Amino acid sequence: MFAYIKALIAGFLSVLTFHQGMLWGLDRLDYLQARAWDLSPVPPFEIPAVISMACWGALWGVLLWLLIRRAEAAGYYVGAIILGAILPTAVALSIVPLVHGASLEDLVSGLSVNRVAIGMALNGSFGLGVAVFMRLMHPPR
Repeated sequence: MFAYIKALIAGFLSVLTFHQGMLWGLDRLDYLQARAWDLSPVPPFEIPAVISMACWGALWGVLLWLLIRRAEAAGYYVGAIILGAILPTAVALSIVPLVHGASLEDLVSGLSVNRVAIGMALNGSFGLGVAVFMRLMHPPR
Protein backbone atom coordinates (compact mmCIF):
# COMPACT_ATOMS: atom_id res chain seq x y z
CA MET A 1 0.00 0.00 0.00
CA PHE A 2 2.84 2.37 0.86
CA ALA A 3 4.31 1.88 -2.63
CA TYR A 4 1.08 3.19 -4.18
CA ILE A 5 1.27 6.34 -2.08
CA LYS A 6 4.85 6.77 -3.27
CA ALA A 7 3.64 6.30 -6.85
CA LEU A 8 1.05 9.04 -6.32
CA ILE A 9 3.80 11.34 -5.06
CA ALA A 10 6.13 10.31 -7.89
CA GLY A 11 3.47 11.09 -10.51
CA PHE A 12 2.68 14.44 -8.92
CA LEU A 13 6.36 15.44 -8.71
CA SER A 14 7.09 14.14 -12.20
CA VAL A 15 4.54 16.51 -13.72
CA LEU A 16 6.02 19.45 -11.80
CA THR A 17 9.61 18.65 -12.80
CA PHE A 18 10.02 16.39 -15.84
CA HIS A 19 6.81 17.17 -17.77
CA GLN A 20 6.81 20.89 -17.12
CA GLY A 21 10.59 21.04 -17.59
CA MET A 22 10.18 19.49 -21.04
CA LEU A 23 7.36 21.94 -21.79
CA TRP A 24 9.59 24.83 -20.73
CA GLY A 25 12.43 23.51 -22.91
CA LEU A 26 10.20 23.15 -25.96
CA ASP A 27 8.94 26.70 -25.40
CA ARG A 28 12.50 28.05 -25.08
CA LEU A 29 13.46 26.34 -28.34
CA ASP A 30 10.48 28.09 -29.99
CA TYR A 31 9.12 24.68 -30.93
CA LEU A 32 5.94 25.20 -28.98
CA GLN A 33 4.04 28.21 -27.71
CA ALA A 34 3.06 27.08 -24.23
CA ARG A 35 3.36 28.29 -20.70
CA ALA A 36 5.12 25.94 -18.32
CA TRP A 37 4.03 25.94 -14.69
CA ASP A 38 0.77 27.69 -15.65
CA LEU A 39 -0.91 29.12 -12.55
CA SER A 40 -4.12 30.23 -14.24
CA PRO A 41 -7.20 28.72 -12.52
CA VAL A 42 -9.12 25.89 -14.16
CA PRO A 43 -12.73 24.87 -13.46
CA PRO A 44 -14.46 23.41 -11.58
CA PHE A 45 -12.33 24.04 -8.47
CA GLU A 46 -10.35 27.02 -9.80
CA ILE A 47 -7.01 25.51 -8.80
CA PRO A 48 -3.89 26.37 -10.84
CA ALA A 49 -3.64 24.45 -14.12
CA VAL A 50 -0.26 22.97 -13.20
CA ILE A 51 -1.64 21.61 -9.91
CA SER A 52 -4.64 20.12 -11.70
CA MET A 53 -2.28 18.48 -14.17
CA ALA A 54 -0.07 17.23 -11.33
CA CYS A 55 -3.10 15.64 -9.63
CA TRP A 56 -3.90 13.77 -12.84
CA GLY A 57 -0.21 12.89 -13.06
CA ALA A 58 -0.43 11.36 -9.60
CA LEU A 59 -3.14 8.98 -10.82
CA TRP A 60 -1.17 8.17 -13.97
CA GLY A 61 1.86 7.58 -11.74
CA VAL A 62 0.06 4.76 -9.95
CA LEU A 63 -1.02 3.13 -13.22
CA LEU A 64 2.46 3.46 -14.66
CA TRP A 65 4.01 2.02 -11.50
CA LEU A 66 1.71 -1.01 -11.72
CA LEU A 67 2.95 -1.63 -15.26
CA ILE A 68 6.70 -1.10 -14.73
CA ARG A 69 7.36 -2.16 -11.15
CA ARG A 70 8.64 -5.64 -12.03
CA ALA A 71 10.85 -4.55 -14.93
CA GLU A 72 14.59 -4.76 -14.39
CA ALA A 73 17.63 -2.74 -15.39
CA ALA A 74 17.21 -0.48 -18.42
CA GLY A 75 13.85 -2.08 -19.24
CA TYR A 76 12.41 -0.30 -16.22
CA TYR A 77 13.29 3.14 -17.58
CA VAL A 78 12.63 2.31 -21.23
CA GLY A 79 9.26 0.83 -20.34
CA ALA A 80 8.39 3.91 -18.28
CA ILE A 81 9.28 6.23 -21.16
CA ILE A 82 7.40 4.20 -23.77
CA LEU A 83 4.28 3.57 -21.67
CA GLY A 84 4.37 7.14 -20.39
CA ALA A 85 4.56 8.44 -23.95
CA ILE A 86 1.79 6.25 -25.35
CA LEU A 87 -0.90 5.83 -22.69
CA PRO A 88 -1.52 9.39 -21.43
CA THR A 89 -1.10 10.80 -24.94
CA ALA A 90 -3.63 8.38 -26.39
CA VAL A 91 -6.13 9.23 -23.67
CA ALA A 92 -5.51 12.99 -23.94
CA LEU A 93 -5.94 13.00 -27.70
CA SER A 94 -8.91 10.63 -27.93
CA ILE A 95 -10.96 10.10 -24.78
CA VAL A 96 -10.63 13.53 -23.13
CA PRO A 97 -11.96 15.51 -26.13
CA LEU A 98 -14.90 13.11 -26.46
CA VAL A 99 -15.73 13.51 -22.76
CA HIS A 100 -15.68 17.28 -23.24
CA GLY A 101 -18.22 17.02 -26.05
CA ALA A 102 -16.06 16.97 -29.19
CA SER A 103 -17.39 15.02 -32.13
CA LEU A 104 -15.40 12.28 -33.82
CA GLU A 105 -14.99 14.58 -36.80
CA ASP A 106 -13.48 17.30 -34.57
CA LEU A 107 -11.25 14.70 -32.96
CA VAL A 108 -9.83 13.45 -36.25
CA SER A 109 -9.45 16.91 -37.77
CA GLY A 110 -7.54 18.12 -34.70
CA LEU A 111 -4.91 15.41 -34.90
CA SER A 112 -1.52 16.08 -36.42
CA VAL A 113 1.84 14.36 -36.33
CA ASN A 114 3.30 17.41 -34.60
CA ARG A 115 0.64 17.37 -31.87
CA VAL A 116 1.07 13.65 -31.25
CA ALA A 117 4.88 13.98 -31.18
CA ILE A 118 4.77 16.83 -28.67
CA GLY A 119 2.33 14.91 -26.48
CA MET A 120 4.53 11.82 -26.59
CA ALA A 121 7.67 13.84 -25.76
CA LEU A 122 5.99 15.53 -22.80
CA ASN A 123 4.39 12.36 -21.49
CA GLY A 124 7.49 10.25 -22.15
CA SER A 125 9.47 12.63 -19.97
CA PHE A 126 6.71 12.30 -17.37
CA GLY A 127 7.11 8.50 -17.49
CA LEU A 128 10.87 8.82 -17.01
CA GLY A 129 10.23 11.11 -14.05
CA VAL A 130 7.90 8.59 -12.42
CA ALA A 131 10.53 5.88 -12.85
CA VAL A 132 13.29 8.06 -11.39
CA PHE A 133 11.24 9.22 -8.41
CA MET A 134 10.06 5.68 -7.69
CA ARG A 135 13.64 4.39 -7.75
CA LEU A 136 14.61 7.13 -5.30
CA MET A 137 11.67 6.53 -2.95
CA HIS A 138 11.19 2.79 -3.47
CA PRO A 139 14.48 1.13 -4.47
CA PRO A 140 14.39 -2.48 -5.71
CA ARG A 141 14.91 -5.16 -3.10
